Amino acid sequence: MTEQSQPAFDDDVVLLTVPADGGYLGVLRTATAGLAARLHFALDEIEDLRIAVDEACAMLLAVAVRDAELCCRFAVTDDALTVEVTVPTVRGARLPAESSFAWKVLTALTTAASAEATGTSATIRLLTRRTAP
Repeated sequence: MTEQSQPAFDDDVVLLTVPADGGYLGVLRTATAGLAARLHFALDEIEDLRIAVDEACAMLLAVAVRDAELCCRFAVTDDALTVEVTVPTVRGARLPAESSFAWKVLTALTTAASAEATGTSATIRLLTRRTAP
């Protein structure tokens, strides 16, 4: 994958857990927009990140176990926002291939995107750096 951001101890970290149900994705999109606005992202950057978070969550909902929760970790640095979404998965679950349309959307809308599936959970990480003012 591409560039990763490891949050430092002085970064702001926000943890948000919602039911793994499409009806709750608006909560994650709103939190994403609020945190990106706090970093003074441009409006189009905020919207791109909202769309990317929505797409990542949709990918995870497709492989989530019944009655699961989406755990979302936002790490805020001076110039970037890292969003990490994790969900428990059904056995043998696979995320879409990196050549899929969903991944093309994620990589087009963020600075970096990566995924990890362990057999019992899946995580998608999105890093977006603010463009220079």
